[in-house]
Amino acid sequence: MSSQHGAAPPGIDPRGPRFAAGITALLLLAGTFLALVGSAARPDTTLGERVADPAFVLLVAIDLLFVWGFAAPRSAPWGAVFRALVRPRLAPPSEWEDPRPPRFAQVVGFVVVGIGLVLHLVGVPYALPIAAAAAFVAAFLNAVFAFCLGCRLYLLLTRAGIIRTA
Repeated sequence: MSSQHGAAPPGIDPRGPRFAAGITALLLLAGTFLALVGSAARPDTTLGERVADPAFVLLVAIDLLFVWGFAAPRSAPWGAVFRALVRPRLAPPSEWEDPRPPRFAQVVGFVVVGIGLVLHLVGVPYALPIAAAAAFVAAFLNAVFAFCLGCRLYLLLTRAGIIRTA
């Protein structure tokens, strides 16, 4: 997904989004586990119980991190940690990546987790662990195999003309 056209924004080190995906995957795994053992797996909970559920609180924080990742990626915490602590210890990247697909992937993560949060609030059993698990799978694939589902979706939508890049 390296930039090939002159109109693309400056590239980013592709290892940065993978690093962030690794941390996000760990957080989402914890959120999935908490959701499976908490109120998200029970149909008979009150709104107060659902809001106070540790999985809900953690996944709200993760969703806010997704927003930070697409709204202000230069200051997002995992990118800042990568740039300050990890990247200086690595060789320069062999190629640069267009930042738009990873940013779009952050939007996709936000939407997936956000849907789970909303459905959890209205009392849909298992909505929260399913959404967290789906987001976990995507983050895991990116972190471990450099396969970014959100990036692939971005490219597909761009080729279909649904997302315009110019």
